[in-house]
Amino acid sequence: MDCCLGGFLVKAIIFFIVGLFMLYIVIETAVRRGINHSIIGQFLEKKYGMKEDERSFLDDDLDNEKNKTDY
Repeated sequence: MDCCLGGFLVKAIIFFIVGLFMLYIVIETAVRRGINHSIIGQFLEKKYGMKEDERSFLDDDLDNEKNKTDY
């Protein structure tokens, strides 16, 4: 009985962590796009220039692999 309940608990924790990570990605993307497209964001971009976006490990996904050449 305890082994079945323990397996369920581990799966629930893993799904919870994955869900939080996905929620983080969605919120972070929405906030970044919202700031960049707002009037204040456009004003700051004109005043201070465009700041280079920081590279994220999410930028190096499989979609970018087609642009690389294999040797």
